[in-house]
Amino acid sequence: MKKVILAAALFATIHTPVATQAGQRDALLTKDGWDLGGQTATYHYEEPDFAKLTGERIGVVGAYAGTDASHFYSRIDGRISYGSLIYEGSGTQDNNPDWIAEVRAVVGKDYLVSDNVALSPYVGLGYRYLFADGRGYTSTGAIGYRRYSRYFYVPVGLTLRIRAGDQWVIAPTVEYDAFIGGTQVTKLSDTGLGYADASNKQDDGYGYRVYLMAEHGPWSFGPWLQYWNIKDSDIVPIGFGLGALEPANWTREYGLEFRYRF
Repeated sequence: MKKVILAAALFATIHTPVATQAGQRDALLTKDGWDLGGQTATYHYEEPDFAKLTGERIGVVGAYAGTDASHFYSRIDGRISYGSLIYEGSGTQDNNPDWIAEVRAVVGKDYLVSDNVALSPYVGLGYRYLFADGRGYTSTGAIGYRRYSRYFYVPVGLTLRIRAGDQWVIAPTVEYDAFIGGTQVTKLSDTGLGYADASNKQDDGYGYRVYLMAEHGPWSFGPWLQYWNIKDSDIVPIGFGLGALEPANWTREYGLEFRYRF
């Protein structure tokens, strides 16, 4: 809730200057309609001193935005990303299927700072789902299993749009993701060793993301970075007098993204 209050304060303290010509404003303001595109990523997930998953990913991204005459906007965006990853921990294992699906809804407002600069703060709600399939055997004979991860978070961000000539706009975005909570399901029954599946709750962590997009007409493209840092979960029983937790971990993705607006 503190993050939401800070975002509201940000909306209240930025003042809209005198309007410029309509044609100039359009290039700097959030656009109505759909956009669709793709992204590549280099992915690194790590549980320090225990295990990590690394590899390349490819994904599809899309969004829909609506605006009004007062320069308020709302946007729903999502992505689906797939990677075939390398596991390193209790031995090594190649070709681990790994899926991420994410959907977010945000509201914000465009503020025209000058003829060539606009600020667009926003706040919203996000959901991230991950499925990792580590079934099989590692190089040391350890037995793998499936993992399901769910995050809920509040994105609080700011996009700066800068006119770069008649045809181009440079649009960096910075965002803090306030972690609300999550659930990690570990299918220990996949090992066949008699353990119960673990469903761990996570309630401490944070994330952030950065984009540096160039916009030209309906096209936009540029590099992006996303990071998560999640603390130890609770401990749940898995049988034989044992308990399991999801250890502290971090995830980093970075790559290139392109979009086309319809």
